[in-house]
Amino acid sequence: MVVDTVLWSRLVTGLTLSFHVIFATIGVAIPLMVAIAEFVGIRKKDNHYTLMAKRWTRGFVISVAVGVVTGTAIALQLALVWPNFMQLAGNVIALPLFMEVFAFFFEAIFLGIYLYTWDRFRNPYLHWLLTVPIVLGAAMSASFITSVNGFMNQPGGFVLEAGQFMAVHPLQAMFNEATPSKVFHVLASAYMTGAALLAGIAAFSILKKGATDYAKKGLKLMMGVLLLFSFLTAIAGDTSAKFLAQHQPEKLAAAEWHFKTEQGADLIFLGWLNAEREIMGALHLPKALSFLAFSDFNAEVTGLDEFPVDEQPPLLVHYLFDAMVGVGFALLALSALFFLLLLWKKRNELNRWMLRAIVFGVPLAFLGVELGWFYAEVGRQPWMIRGYMRVEEAATTSPSIMILFFAFLLLYILLGTMCVFVLRRLFRDNPAEAELEKAAKAKPDSLRSEQAQEEGDPVS
Repeated sequence: MVVDTVLWSRLVTGLTLSFHVIFATIGVAIPLMVAIAEFVGIRKKDNHYTLMAKRWTRGFVISVAVGVVTGTAIALQLALVWPNFMQLAGNVIALPLFMEVFAFFFEAIFLGIYLYTWDRFRNPYLHWLLTVPIVLGAAMSASFITSVNGFMNQPGGFVLEAGQFMAVHPLQAMFNEATPSKVFHVLASAYMTGAALLAGIAAFSILKKGATDYAKKGLKLMMGVLLLFSFLTAIAGDTSAKFLAQHQPEKLAAAEWHFKTEQGADLIFLGWLNAEREIMGALHLPKALSFLAFSDFNAEVTGLDEFPVDEQPPLLVHYLFDAMVGVGFALLALSALFFLLLLWKKRNELNRWMLRAIVFGVPLAFLGVELGWFYAEVGRQPWMIRGYMRVEEAATTSPSIMILFFAFLLLYILLGTMCVFVLRRLFRDNPAEAELEKAAKAKPDSLRSEQAQEEGDPVS
């Protein structure tokens, strides 16, 4: 049997990235949500928000453990699955890969300190300050690894000599032209997804157990964060589109089925192609693509006709692009509707239809992240390093790649199952209300202990 090693290489990497991006997104987003909750709890002197920070941190630690495994798998696959890519570009992307590891350890150190220093400071703001390096570490980790993807889309910082990357400038390669817009988009969408996840959990709790104060406060807080970052994600998407129009016009043209270069180009939404590549059943927004690309309704937008056929991305990216944008605007509309109902006193923002929509927003948000990465990767095809190395040139030629796929598939099934099991055991038998009651009973004892210590009495 002849094994298509390029196809199986794509499948292995696609499988790993699809699984890893779930935990990577959680790993980036939850630290910020924890920081927000603890800060609000301190400002309002409200134990509900403090408990949110504590419980979310526990769940976050589990996701970090899984993310470490899947992140290690990606590092391993770069060498095993794409050896030619690493041979050519390894010396160029070594710095951001190293910095990503440094950022993770930076985050992990402060996460450990944060976990074991609850109620250890007289001034609670000192404990909250520990969230700052955790948030920064998570953001830096995402930024450094995203810069590698940016390099693959917009390579620079080297001179090509005899088929090798020479005279390498690591900082120039890392801070390539694609990095700012990509990092902005990745961080904004991650925070949006994290807020949607926690809001969905609170909404699900209200549907199942009733509207407790803890759940209502958590829902309102996270819906506010969701509104903010869904709006910022829309701005990030606009920034990315303008970058593509200038630097990767073939990718934008494929996403919009823009086949011919023209001024005042229409934005194509939905639809399908017939055998002659004619667009059927689509919604045409006059001149909107020109405005999206250049903030000018009459600007000229480059079409796919300007590029060789073998260098054009697959046209299916149109569906990925439309679905990704649709998810973003759906979450923006959902969060805006929640606060509209909240402000409109005659309406109930906690009605069952609203709560169900918020719960449905959780898989929708993660689907949007997955679609965004699929669009980013498929839209770069046929290039591994745009303009320098094609995917088939980068992939392994070993037929064992097929075995590797099923080995990683089994690993991810086990990891996913264990993660769900542990999280259920962690929270299902330990509801927030019971934990609040337990903390309230323990507080007088702790106060007496603290008073005794201040007076110099021994405390057993």
